Amino acid sequence: MTAFQSIADPAARSAFADAVRFDARGLVPVVAQQHDSGEVLMLAYMNRESLLETLETGRVCYFSRSRGGLWRKGETSGQQQHLVDLRLDCDGDTLLALVDQHGVACHTGRRNCFFVGLRDGKLVELAAPLISPEELYRK
Repeated sequence: MTAFQSIADPAARSAFADAVRFDARGLVPVVAQQHDSGEVLMLAYMNRESLLETLETGRVCYFSRSRGGLWRKGETSGQQQHLVDLRLDCDGDTLLALVDQHGVACHTGRRNCFFVGLRDGKLVELAAPLISPEELYRK
């Protein structure tokens, strides 16, 4: 798969965003997947502004519901996501971002956010942190 080429034409970026069915809060869920391994890294949300920025720059930008603003993945941790491809599902209400993840994707220091599983009737951690959150956010 070739690297994402940012979309210089504002009309083309806008046309893509116009095809997205944002929810009542103006958000759309985005599944982030490592482009070459298929590993599902995380689920986040975009609003129109973060979507347009992602398409323009190729660096993934989300909308943080907890912060109430744009969240450029890796802006505090250095663990950036670079867009390889962006796909819209058949209903137009979910995005799949194929990314090149630099470092860990999860704020807990794990490679991905899906590290808890049900085993023998109990929730267990399936993966240990690769880096401590304290070290991760000291950068």
